[in-house]
Amino acid sequence: MAAQGLSVFQITPSSSATAQSSRKPFEQLLSFNLSNSFVGTELRVKPSSFGLIASKRFSSAVAIVSFSLPTTKTGLASDKKPKWSARSIKSFAMAELEARKLKYPNTGTEALLMGILVEGTSLAAKFLRENGITLFKVRDETVNLLGKSDMYFFSPEHPPLTEPAQRALDWAVEEKLKSGESGEITTTHLLLGVWSEKESAGHKILAGLGFDDEKAKELAKNMDKDIILSFK
Repeated sequence: MAAQGLSVFQITPSSSATAQSSRKPFEQLLSFNLSNSFVGTELRVKPSSFGLIASKRFSSAVAIVSFSLPTTKTGLASDKKPKWSARSIKSFAMAELEARKLKYPNTGTEALLMGILVEGTSLAAKFLRENGITLFKVRDETVNLLGKSDMYFFSPEHPPLTEPAQRALDWAVEEKLKSGESGEITTTHLLLGVWSEKESAGHKILAGLGFDDEKAKELAKNMDKDIILSFK
């Protein structure tokens, strides 16, 4: 017997789930009626609802991130509009997430750097790791350089870019357009864009961890590739 004052929910198979015996067991489990005798309500739950909600959220997130990334640089005449690679888009999304984890109000060059390392599968990410630049080191250096945010502060869902971070993205687009090469803007373009901002937090962190112009030149040799290669 239920304790007095508590409403009790009962789960029973829905009529459609019982009728369709050919339905997969997992779908039968998710198709049910949720009833409450105390309030006299019934909620019918279908497996298709979960997939629809997840699909809409994923599509919305991708659209927002893709819209946030520039495809042309102001003042640069070109009929071409290069696209960002899937890895660079994910790196940007992870950068926003890292900024939110640290409760920062903006997505800076340091966050872009962390985003590349969180994504982790690109040529740029592997190059950084092979040179001793890891996510944990970058995160620690970020806190040492910029400090901790107030514990009661909450970042916006999509922290806006700082001016240096925006210029880093614009640099990546400009370099792609200037190259005249086909293909997409890669995470290597993104990383070298961060390096181009000499006074930014991202550049200072990279330099402090041993990244320099020679390493930038080495990485730039494969700027238009976004797959993991081996550097010997």
